[in-house]
Amino acid sequence: MNGQDAYGPPPQADAIEGLARDAIARLPAAFAAHLGDVVLLVEEEADAETLADLGIDHPLDLTGLYHGRPIGEKSSTDSGTLPDRIHLYRQAILAEWVETGVRLDDLVRHVTIHEIGHHFGLSDDDMHALEDAVAD
Repeated sequence: MNGQDAYGPPPQADAIEGLARDAIARLPAAFAAHLGDVVLLVEEEADAETLADLGIDHPLDLTGLYHGRPIGEKSSTDSGTLPDRIHLYRQAILAEWVETGVRLDDLVRHVTIHEIGHHFGLSDDDMHALEDAVAD
């Protein structure tokens, strides 16, 4: 899959995950070294509770979400907590892909890097710089 197939069935969760894992594999080693315990999940859409917590009305308005504490805020008292998680929401990603015409691989990379940025506590400018570093 080249990231922008024009015809055929929409990409399934495993294809989205593959694109996200490819983006992660391209990260500089300094970032990749701190992602080993972060779980990547591709789900159809955000659940009603998540949307309500974020004040979002429609599930297609949320393409990704980071659940966890940024690395700089972690403490030894965090033991026993759930692992940090990056959620990618397939339906919202596909809707944005169709609406914008952005290559699917570029869009998935953007969403994945944005959520990874939250894991590191990065600013939006830093997230864009990291995204540029992993671009083809």
